[in-house]
Order: sequence, then C-alpha cells, then structure tokens
Amino acid sequence: MTELATRWLGLELRSPLVVGASPLTDDLDALKACVDAGAGAVVMHSLFEEQLVEEQMAAHRFIDSRINMDAEARSFFPESELFEMGSDSYLQRLELLRHSLGVPVIASLNGISAGGWTRHARELEAAGAHAIELNLYDLASDPEETAEALEQRQLSVVRSVAEQVSIPVSVKLSPFYSALPAFVAGIEESGARGVVLFNRFYQPDMDLDELELSREVVLSTSAELPLRLHAAAMLYGQTTLEMAVSGGVHSGDDAAKAILSGASAVQVVSAVLSEGTGALSRITREMTARLSGMGYRSLAEARGVMSMANAPNARTWERLNYARLLHGWN
Repeated sequence: MTELATRWLGLELRSPLVVGASPLTDDLDALKACVDAGAGAVVMHSLFEEQLVEEQMAAHRFIDSRINMDAEARSFFPESELFEMGSDSYLQRLELLRHSLGVPVIASLNGISAGGWTRHARELEAAGAHAIELNLYDLASDPEETAEALEQRQLSVVRSVAEQVSIPVSVKLSPFYSALPAFVAGIEESGARGVVLFNRFYQPDMDLDELELSREVVLSTSAELPLRLHAAAMLYGQTTLEMAVSGGVHSGDDAAKAILSGASAVQVVSAVLSEGTGALSRITREMTARLSGMGYRSLAEARGVMSMANAPNARTWERLNYARLLHGWN
C-alpha cells in the first residue's frame, strides 16, 4: 500500500489531496467532512484587497452623502461595525478553521498594491495561517506596459510578502507566461516556498438576448489536466519550489499523474463541488490503488518519475506540444 504522506510548503501533510480555494471555505461542516474523507490541507478562498477597498469606499460614500442632510445628521450615523471595513471577518474565519480542522489551513491573498499585500499578509500570519497562497494575476490592458515590466512588478510583490512573514508563501500562477521556467526561477529567488499550477479564472461571456455581459463559474474537467502536467514535468528538477497541481483533477489517475509529473500536492475543487465530499474518498482510493499497483511504496518514490528529466520517452512532451501547435489541436 502506497504511503500518502507528503511535504508541501514545508508542511507535513497526511495526504497530497488539498481542498483548493472555493466557496467551501464558508461551510465548516463541509470542510470537516472533506478532512474526514482524506484531505491533507485546506486553502481558503481569496481575500481580495480591491474588494475591501471598494467596500470601505462604499461605506465612506454612504456616510458622506448624508453628512449634511440636516443639523442632526450625525446623530443617526450607522454604527461602523455594520460595514465590512476591513479583513476582520476573513481573519475570524481563518482562526475558526485553524482550531477546528486539524489539518494545515492556507490563507489565500489577491492584492493590487505592494502595501496592501504585505499588510494583509501580516494579518493572515498573526491569525494563524500555516501558509499563504498568493494569486498573481494582472490583466494586461495597457499597451505601453511590457510583459517584462508586468512580471517584475509581480516578482516585487512576491518578494515583499516573503520578506514580511515567516510562514511559507506559495504563488498561484496563471498558465499565460511566455517563459514559465524563467518566471518560476524569479519566484524562487524572491523567497517563495512553492508554486501552484494553475489558476482558473472567471470567463466573461455575452447574453445576446439581454445584450449584457455575464459571468458563470464553469467547473473543470480532466481535459484541463495535461496543461498542468506538462508544466510540472518541465519544472521538476529545475526548481527547489514545491509544486501543487490545481485544475482538472477528478480521479485517482488524475492525481497519480500529477504526482508522477513532479507535484507534491494536488488541489481539488470542482470534483468536490459537483460530487460532494465523497469525491475525496474516491480519489484517495483510486490514487492509492494505482500507485500501489505500480509498485510505489511512497509518494516520494513516485514523484517526478514522468518528468521531462526522468520519463523514458521524455521528448514526447515536446513532440506533442509541437504537434498541437503545428496542427492547431485544441
């Protein structure tokens, strides 16, 4: 029987299966069920700095619009605690999960300014987060800003957070970097401990009947996994960062492929949202059976076996990518 214990971000996990950032964070009973089903850690949904700023500005606009209504206006100002003026509710939730789940709890942060990132990171550490997952995503909309300038700004954010906290920092990336190994090397130099491959984003669509933009959450499928496998296989052996695969893991074979490609942990969300917490039990059984059947006694023995550095036919990774490009496969 394959031993499933693993080490990710310097944390000892009983299983590589991690509940990724999702609405499940708000359901303590569901998270407890995930842990009972085999989850080795939990990632909270992101604390969005821009959302906090907008909420604070909305509160100020509400008060300012009423300040001169009449001479007694100040007497009926709402109490400040009626407004979400900061990250307090998120921090309280973090403390609750930390004391209730019995597995590492990773806070997730998505910020827009260097000062905001570091301030909130210190708050998350003080509230008991075992690690912090940074979501790096900038929508490149300025034609005068180069990719290099954008990436340097992101690396500056990683460096500033890593310097401000003593807990491990992991960086969740988008799949859109033109030179991923070089950027990951920059992340490592900036002081991060791990990297997550890859983030999935809300994709705006159009409602032609109403002529409006719409946004839907589309759950992943296993078809999204190869992109992650290729990135992990390419990076394994080129970085000391501990990798996690996120997106497209729906079966034990999917999880096993992520480990064989070089991942230390596997984040699961869509399978749990669609199937319930039983998905984690099923994936654990399937993954254990697959790796045991292949003769691996531990995840350490299996990790990276199918990376570009170790796979018997490693050049196939590149040949398949070239074929997709040449023939326009999608």
